[in-house]
Amino acid sequence: MLKVFTASWALLLGMMFLMVGNGVQGTLLGIRGAIEGFSTGQMSIVMSAYFAGFLFGSRMAPEMIRRVGHVRVFAALGSLISAVLVLYAAIPDWIAWTLLRVLIGFCFSGVYVTAESWLNNTASNENRGQALSLYMIVQMLGIITAQALINFADPAGFMLFIIPSVLVSLAFAPILLSISPAPTFGTTRAMSIRELYDVSPLGVVGIFLMGGVFSALFGMTAVWGTEAGLSVLEISVFTGAIYSGGLLFQYPIGWLSDRMDRRKLLITVAVMGAIAGIAPVMIDLGFTLLVVVGLVIGGVSNPLYSLLVAYSNDYLEQDQMAAASGGLLFVNGVGAILGPLAIGGLMSLVGTSGFFLFIVVLLVVLTLYAAWRMTQRPSIPVAESGPYAAVSPVVSAATVEAVYSDLAEQAEQKDDET
Repeated sequence: MLKVFTASWALLLGMMFLMVGNGVQGTLLGIRGAIEGFSTGQMSIVMSAYFAGFLFGSRMAPEMIRRVGHVRVFAALGSLISAVLVLYAAIPDWIAWTLLRVLIGFCFSGVYVTAESWLNNTASNENRGQALSLYMIVQMLGIITAQALINFADPAGFMLFIIPSVLVSLAFAPILLSISPAPTFGTTRAMSIRELYDVSPLGVVGIFLMGGVFSALFGMTAVWGTEAGLSVLEISVFTGAIYSGGLLFQYPIGWLSDRMDRRKLLITVAVMGAIAGIAPVMIDLGFTLLVVVGLVIGGVSNPLYSLLVAYSNDYLEQDQMAAASGGLLFVNGVGAILGPLAIGGLMSLVGTSGFFLFIVVLLVVLTLYAAWRMTQRPSIPVAESGPYAAVSPVVSAATVEAVYSDLAEQAEQKDDET
């Protein structure tokens, strides 16, 4: 792990700064929107726009990289991110914010694709899994750090928009000055949704549902907290708990995934999240217990995504993984776009409890569908299931495919040795 960090420290440091900027804008806009008098419905559109831009960027970035190169794409998109973060404060209009969110989502998607292709290039088959783990940890730490940063200035002012803009600008200095030569870049056509569904119905449905959960947590937490009357400090602590849970729960669930029927584990984890989510709807929890709820919901959401990817890969040939990964990420992106819009409508109907109700409904649907699928197809024996890797909904298809291909090759080498 230390060797991986030494080889990639500049990239990882830069990505952490970028994630601080992304984490600040996600939470800050939810708080500032209420200050500007934007309605819940308007803010749901603003938050959804990020995921529309992100999905569009994930499709366009590879072609941009092939046309003008990694360095130019990286620098151009980073400059746009820095500018957008300042423009939010300069143009306090929800329609303008919607357009800016589309742009910044597009830019972050392209930055992720570029950074991950560099990271994959610097890693070997033996340590690529460790490299991705470090990358995910850095992403989570960046977002958690962003929640602390929210408390150092007035959300009604300009400073909280300027600081992340500066951090994003600084992020590219170590990356562009210290990075290894840009790798060759190629992509594989995504499988059609129909082909994916035929291979793994649970994978497609589950990834779509988790896209909604992920966008709810990433995009609407601050909007909900503001509507619920939480202070800025309380919103930042609750949001930080969500991402801390995602960091803490990923590896225990991954360990279990390689040792039991993945569908049973998926049902267990989803039920845990649903129980945690229904608690604040049924009972008036104090803030401390609310933080525990956030920790559990965040703790099950990211691992569920990784679990569904691993489950889908169990039914794929190795040469299908790249295409399947692209298709799954597209399905996840569509779910993510719809998530904030659905929450905004639900909160308008039933109040702040709509935030948790939306998450609970998606987890319950996932549980029921997984249970039904268990009656339709026999389980793959644990010994024959593929390896689990901790992956995030924001990593590129190329990264998911590369990690699983490397893990599969390592598993085959161990089988040959024994």
